[in-house]
Order: sequence, then C-alpha cells, then structure tokens
Amino acid sequence: MSKLLTVSPSPHINSNQSVEKLMFGVVISLVPVFLASLYFFGIGALIITTISIVTCMLTEMIIQKYLLQTEIRIRDGSAIVTGLLLAFNLPSNLPWWMVVLGSVFAIGIGKMTYGGLGNNPFNPALAGRVFLLISFPVQMTSWPLPITSRMHYIDAATGATPLGYVKEAIRNGETVSDAMTQLPDHMQMFLGQMSGSLGEISALALIIGFLWMLYKRIITWHIPVIMVGTVYIFTGLLWLIDPSKNAAPLFHILTGGVLLGAIYMATDLVTSPMTKTGMVIYAAGIGIITVVIRVFGSYPEGVSFAILIMNAFVPLINKYVKPSRFGKEVKHG
Repeated sequence: MSKLLTVSPSPHINSNQSVEKLMFGVVISLVPVFLASLYFFGIGALIITTISIVTCMLTEMIIQKYLLQTEIRIRDGSAIVTGLLLAFNLPSNLPWWMVVLGSVFAIGIGKMTYGGLGNNPFNPALAGRVFLLISFPVQMTSWPLPITSRMHYIDAATGATPLGYVKEAIRNGETVSDAMTQLPDHMQMFLGQMSGSLGEISALALIIGFLWMLYKRIITWHIPVIMVGTVYIFTGLLWLIDPSKNAAPLFHILTGGVLLGAIYMATDLVTSPMTKTGMVIYAAGIGIITVVIRVFGSYPEGVSFAILIMNAFVPLINKYVKPSRFGKEVKHG
C-alpha cells in the first residue's frame, strides 16, 4: 500500500503535451492578437495587458503560498494565459485599479477558490470580465477609437462598438442598412479598425492564432467552427426574415467577441466537454445563447454570458454524452 494511485480531476487525456507546453502554446498564438492591439490602441493596450498578467501571477502565487500552502505553480503559464485573455476582453482605457480588481477576482474567485487549475467550473478570464462589467458598467462600455487613441490612455476618445451602434439605431427606428453607412466596411472590421475590446477587434489576428493552435494540436476545430457556424446560421435566418431589423451574419461574426470567445475561451480544456459530441452540443448552445442575447436582449453583446452559462452545463454534458467504457461489450445487429 505504499504506492497509491492518485486520480486527478477530469479531463483525463492521453497526450505527450504537458500543461506548460499547452499554456505557452496558447501564449504564442496570442502574439498576433497582442500586436494588433498595440497597433490600434498603443500605450493603453500595453498598460492593460501588463497589469493584468502581473496581477494574475501575483494573486495565484500569494494564494498558493499563504492560503492554500501548496506548491507554487505559476511557472505552468496558466496565470499568464488568464491575464492575457482578461486583458483582451477589456477596453484599452480602463483605469489600472479596475484591471487589478478584475485580475484578483479572475484568479482568486474564478480559479483558486475551486482548488486551482483543473478544478474551476467557469472560465476565470470571463468570470473576471463579467465581474467588472456588472461592477463598473460605464467604464466597461466606453470603447476607445482605434488608431486615434494610440498615445492616450484614460483620456482617449471613445465611441460605440459596431454592435452597440446598430442596436441603438434599431431602437431609434432606423434600418440596419442606414446604420451600416456610418460603420467601417467588412474588410476594415476584418483587419481590426473598429471600437471594441483589445483582443476582439482583429479577426485576421485571431484566425492566425487559431490556425497555430490547430497546427500544434492545442485545440480541435469542433468548438470554434460549430459555435461560429451556429451564430452564422441563426443570424442568417433572422436576416432573411427581416433584413431591416437584423444585421447580416458576417457582421455578427466580425464584430464583438464571437471569434475571441470561440477560439480562446470556449475551448478552455478545463471548462469544455471531453467528447466530440459534447463539444458540438456545448458550442451550439453558446452560439444560440449569444444570438438570443444580441438580438432580443437589451445588451448588444452576449458571448461572455453565453460561455459562462454553457460552462455550467458541462458536467451534465460530460455525464450523459460520453464514449463507451473500455471493455464494454457492443451488441451488433
């Protein structure tokens, strides 16, 4: 009995990948996104990202050393990934102390309260973002204008995101086509020349990161493709029904947090299903909830809430959608 088998929490995956390799692979994939945020938002992007990463790492180290009294494991890179993803979900003019509060919440409440990496039921970065959105709604919805705010931080000129602008135009009785004349075209949106959070504006940078993670087998295609496809189909049907009140599906894909959420937050190994079938159900659920919030809710964006809601259903999905047990007899005919 001297040698005991220790079983860790799920998921249990047979792979030559280590936690460190996975996390730093994600960090590398986020380099194009970070460079895009620097180009469009300048000093604000650098300040927000640095504060978020440093605070996340310090919070995790302090909790592990003084509260949990366990081995300090910040070198595994998970706190860096949380810091990056939280920063990329924030506006570039958010006051530094709010970034600190969000980072402490993300790590302290969203991750370490449940026992650390591998135990948290909700994505920590999104938990931190939603905490800040509920606590400071004005600051979290004041979006600096890209390029013009490069050399500014707190006092950068702000404007509505494309989603917010269209939502407000519809409320005022305007048609979607009228609102679109005041917004960047699809190519500008694809490259990133629009208001939004640091990491959501450049679809090009996000797709480059996605392809890198696929190449390195850090994630699979199932969740991102199904989630984006669900948003596209759902918004496409609404657009066909009434194009004067509903934006085209490509607009919904290129704006807001659909790509950032689909590629980086929804694919979190800890908070997403283990099976391919489970991933399809999970991703489709995120896509549907996102569109419902965007189109029928009062808030123009819904990705963060949709992912956190479906995170809560992951244990249920894993329970009822799982492969046959090894050695189980399969009846034929």
